[in-house]
Amino acid sequence: MTIRMLVADDHPIFRDGLIQSLEETGEFRVVAVASSAPEAIKLADQKRPNIALLDLSMPGNGLSAVKEISLAGTADQVAMLTVSEDDNNVATALKYGAIAYILKGVSAAELRGILKGVADGEAHVSPSLAAKVLTFMSKDESRRSASSPFDDLTKREEDILRLVAQGKSNKEIANDLKLQEKTVKHYMTAIMGKLHARNRVEAAVMAHEKWRKED
Repeated sequence: MTIRMLVADDHPIFRDGLIQSLEETGEFRVVAVASSAPEAIKLADQKRPNIALLDLSMPGNGLSAVKEISLAGTADQVAMLTVSEDDNNVATALKYGAIAYILKGVSAAELRGILKGVADGEAHVSPSLAAKVLTFMSKDESRRSASSPFDDLTKREEDILRLVAQGKSNKEIANDLKLQEKTVKHYMTAIMGKLHARNRVEAAVMAHEKWRKED
């Protein structure tokens, strides 16, 4: 299967080289090219790529594009390709729904390998950032220990979990919310992670208990 890509970066020379390196093996096809966050958001909605590959520092802020595309479910997966090693940028990108945070400087072959994994739902953080991410997550978990894990769910994640609690399948949820089934699976992985649920059934039971008390 050819992986359909949206590439968003405001540096034309880098972007053109990136597109060429992605398409040269025939495994990827770039179906949309953007130079700003608003343009990336619009094109993701129009083209519905398998992966939206976004730069952080493009006009309009790449993080806003991550958030909007993830919430709308207009790409199966969202990945960052950037020079920024800032802890907050990494954490925010992952929080907003990016499944991969890749540093520029990787070889073309390595990038293609990472993106093939991303297309299958595999998360990736560049090795030099992994320790930072673990440290940040551990501190964040400590800060949130006294709060409900449900507080961390986005509106879209809560909508999906409520449908799961009603016994609906990923396909039914995708139809109800006008999302792709793969996108629902991605959201479910994030939901189970936030709730520390071992599986879908446990997440549904937790949701029943939570919202039964509030009704």
